[in-house]
Amino acid sequence: MKQLSEIARQAAREAGFELCGVASLRGAGFPELEYFSSWIKAGYAGEMEYLKSRDEQGKLKRASLQTAVPWARSVIVCGINYNTAQPYSTEVAHDKTRGWIARYAWSAKDYHDSVMRKLRQVETRIRSEAENAAEITTRCYVDTGPLVERVYAKYAGIGWIGKNTCILNQQLGSWIFLGVILASLDLEPDLPAPDRCGSCTRCIEACPTAALVEPYKLDATRCISYLTIEKRGEIPEEMRSGMGNHIFGCDICQDVCPWNGGASRHSAKAHSPKTPATQAVGFQPRPGLVNPPLEKIASMTREDFQKTFRGSPVKRAKYAGLRRNAVIAMGNSGKRSFLPQLHELTQDPDADVAKHARWAIQKLGVT
Repeated sequence: MKQLSEIARQAAREAGFELCGVASLRGAGFPELEYFSSWIKAGYAGEMEYLKSRDEQGKLKRASLQTAVPWARSVIVCGINYNTAQPYSTEVAHDKTRGWIARYAWSAKDYHDSVMRKLRQVETRIRSEAENAAEITTRCYVDTGPLVERVYAKYAGIGWIGKNTCILNQQLGSWIFLGVILASLDLEPDLPAPDRCGSCTRCIEACPTAALVEPYKLDATRCISYLTIEKRGEIPEEMRSGMGNHIFGCDICQDVCPWNGGASRHSAKAHSPKTPATQAVGFQPRPGLVNPPLEKIASMTREDFQKTFRGSPVKRAKYAGLRRNAVIAMGNSGKRSFLPQLHELTQDPDADVAKHARWAIQKLGVT
């Protein structure tokens, strides 16, 4: 099993992953998963019903792999850097005419597919090297399995769970895509990563919607990523101003993190790059996805949307949702030059776009 664990790490490196570790499902368990159940009960998951999925006994599937996948003995966690050399959102926030798309969604292809291909390479290598391969069961997941990936990433030594609830690695910061392989093998586990957040609270202080209600606790219903991606229909009015110019996701709590080389958004000091930029071609930004003009996003047709975001994670926000977000960003911009377009959008066939356009006009000081 020790040899197979090392083979897995080697295969991960060859596939292009910078990080790989193993967490065992035998033993004391994972205290963080007990918190997950209370997090769901508190309503912090909002409309993300997939997180609330339960088994036939009514237990949350993500709260216990031993219950959801009883044959699993080990979790192999692979991590890959997706950071690129472009500025952080906190450095370009002054340009109110453009919207922010989260860093992870800049590439031309959906990361789920590219990470899964690499993960399959690792899985194939493990099975080819294992004895009695026909008796081994494995499953690969990239954000789709009945598990909380960051918990197993911690116990696999990939990184610690930061106060912003992201996985943080000393070398790569938090710009990490995770892929997971469940295996029926008792592989040799790695040591859990120690928490290195210390007394820092930059992420909590910088969150414009106060989604980080306390260290290590995120209320997703207040998170800009949730509001711009998962929330359908009307955005609560009290949340709109805090969304700023974000139209898909949010990077603020990561951009200000010292482990990413960030500085407080209240500081005039620019971040000093610390985390390396990936050289992977598949993760490089597609032209037009870094700070796209709000006017263009709000006015795009459904055909434009399909063409522009084909194969991109941005499609998850849906056509109506992305335009709604752009309209809110227009209202937050302070730019009265958007008024002619916003007046047109008040007559938009989509009722949510029209409703938010009326709010944006009022936000710009026009009654």
